[in-house]
Amino acid sequence: MSSLRADPPTSKIHPEAEAEATTSCFCSSSKIDHFDRLPDSLLLFVFNKIGDVKALGRCCVVSRRFHSLVPQVDNVVVRVDCVISDDDTSSSSSSIKSHSSSSSSSSGFSSIFRLVFGGISKPFQALSQMFGPKVNSRNGNGPSLSVATDDDMELDQAGVTHHSPTQVLKNFNEIRVLRIELPSGELGIDDGVLLKWRADFGSTLDNCVILGAASVITNNKISSATQQENAAAAAAAVADDDDNESIPESFYTNGGLKLRVVWTISSLIAASARHYLLQPIIAEHKTLDSLVLADADGQGVLCMNREQLEELRVKPLSASSASKRTLVPALNMRLWYAPHLELPDGVVLKGATLVAIRPSEQAATKKDVSDVSWVSTTFEEPYGTAAKMLVKRRTYCLEMNSF
Repeated sequence: MSSLRADPPTSKIHPEAEAEATTSCFCSSSKIDHFDRLPDSLLLFVFNKIGDVKALGRCCVVSRRFHSLVPQVDNVVVRVDCVISDDDTSSSSSSIKSHSSSSSSSSGFSSIFRLVFGGISKPFQALSQMFGPKVNSRNGNGPSLSVATDDDMELDQAGVTHHSPTQVLKNFNEIRVLRIELPSGELGIDDGVLLKWRADFGSTLDNCVILGAASVITNNKISSATQQENAAAAAAAVADDDDNESIPESFYTNGGLKLRVVWTISSLIAASARHYLLQPIIAEHKTLDSLVLADADGQGVLCMNREQLEELRVKPLSASSASKRTLVPALNMRLWYAPHLELPDGVVLKGATLVAIRPSEQAATKKDVSDVSWVSTTFEEPYGTAAKMLVKRRTYCLEMNSF
C-alpha cells in the first residue's frame, strides 16, 4: 500500500518585499558622504599640496566644511597673470584683459608695479566674498597688489574693481609658506641675454647675487662654425688672462663694464620695489616662516626667512625718497668675469659675470668676509655650476653709495 508523503514546507518568495529591502539599503548607503569620514588633518594636507589660491577658491564652493578648512591652509601660492604700472591704472578694463607684454617690460625701473590677477573664474568669487571688501584701483595711492573677478570687470567698465591680495589672504589664519609669482621679470632684456638675481631682505637688503651673460649658446644651437668661433674666443680669453685671469682691456673700452653696472642697479631697484610691496602682507601674517616673490621667467627671486620677516616687523624699512621702494644701503660688491665660460653640459656663456653684494655696514662687521660659499649655491643648475666656476677666478671689489 503506497503512502503519500506531504510536500516539505517551503517559504514563499515575495519579489515586492525583496525589492523594497534592496532599495532601502541603496538609499541608506547613498546618503553617506564619504568625505565626511576623512579627518580634517588629511583634507588640510591635500589643500596644502594644492597651494594655488585660485584652486583653493574653487574648493571653497564645494561644501561648508571645505569653506571652513581652506583658511587654515599654511602653504599658499599666488600666481599673477599680468603686471600694470601706476601710469596704466586709469586705462580701461579691456586693456587689463589683454595681458600686453609691453606693459610689463617697458614700465621702467622707477615705476611701482600694480599686480592684477586677470582671467579668474567664477569660483574664485567665494574667496572674494569671504575675504573682505573690494578696493577700487583708481582710488589707490602708491603701489598695491590687486585681484580682479569677471563680474567686477562687467560691472565697473570705467575703473576695474579689484580685491587686494592683502584682503584675499586676510582670513588665511596660519600661513607659514607664501610664494607670489609674477608672470615675467621686470627688467626688459634683449633676446639671448642672461640675467638672473636673488636678493635676501630683512628690514633692508641683506645680500644679493646677480649672474649675467651677454649671450648663452646651448648645445642644439652650436654649429661647426660657432664651435670654431667659440674655440677662438676661448683661446683669446686664455691669452688675455695671463695676469691671473684678469679682465681684458676690451671689457672697459667696449661698454662691457657699463652694461654690468646697469644690470646691477636695475636688479637692485627691482628687488627693492618688490620688497616695498610686501609690507602689508608681512604685517598681517605673523605666522609666516618663508616668503618668496619670484617670476615665471626665473629672472629674479626675493626671499625672506622667519628671522628677516620678524626684523621687518620690529624695524620698519626705510623708503627711497625718489620712488616707492625700499632704500638700498651703501654696498660692497665683488665681481667675477669670464669672457668665455663653457659649462660641463656644453652650454657656453659669453661675457659671464657674477656679482655678490652686501651692505657695507654688514661686510665690515663680518669676519668671514672672504667666504663666498653662499654665492656659489645661490642658483639652480646649470647656473649654479657657472657661479662655482666664476668664484674661482680673480675677484674685483667695488663700492656703491646708497640710493
